[in-house]
Amino acid sequence: MGALPKEDQWFTYADYKEWELAEGERYELIYGEAYAMSAPSLRHQAILTELISQFHNYLRGKPCKVYPAPCDVRLFYDADESDDTVVQPDIVVICDEKKRGPEGCRGAPDLVIEILSPTNTAIEMQKKFDLYLRSGVREYWVVNPENNGLTVYNFQNINRVVRKLQFLNNYLRKLHFCRALARKNAGLVREPTGFPYKSSIDMYGNEDTVPVATLPGLNITLEQVFAE
Repeated sequence: MGALPKEDQWFTYADYKEWELAEGERYELIYGEAYAMSAPSLRHQAILTELISQFHNYLRGKPCKVYPAPCDVRLFYDADESDDTVVQPDIVVICDEKKRGPEGCRGAPDLVIEILSPTNTAIEMQKKFDLYLRSGVREYWVVNPENNGLTVYNFQNINRVVRKLQFLNNYLRKLHFCRALARKNAGLVREPTGFPYKSSIDMYGNEDTVPVATLPGLNITLEQVFAE
């Protein structure tokens, strides 16, 4: 078994799966860097449980499946385990059976839901947004327990420029350069202002019912989700 992760190291999934972690200890990998995750609050878990319930009831008997954290999502999956990004969103929906591996999700889920915690930072959430966009996630939800709000991002009709950027990003991360160069290269692969993809942003509140774009026919009742 591998040792605990150190901040000054660059890791791949092959390293990640060998770490000896204490019970309840969790990490994510973002471009080879390890980030410790804090334990969720009871409020966080209550919201997660209700969301899972509504999604699960709708998806019973259907090809798409919903999974709560902890579930390893290898956004840029490589069979040789050299991929260096592994995240654990609060909820994922996976429709492609080929992406459901024994260890978790191999590639981008169709839908990702993150429930904000006081420990989340704006920089962290921007990184997650960029990751989900680049990897091909179709729909991304950010739930805010503080104001009983929901922001929904729909990423549709991503053009070939995104795919080229994704390919370049993966290629650069595979090169065994020093960490400083790896960070510099990762910084080059950012969407410029006015990037030509079709996306939409929708905001919802406690009394709203939310249609799920990736699962036509499913509507989530937020009053139940945020019920104390």
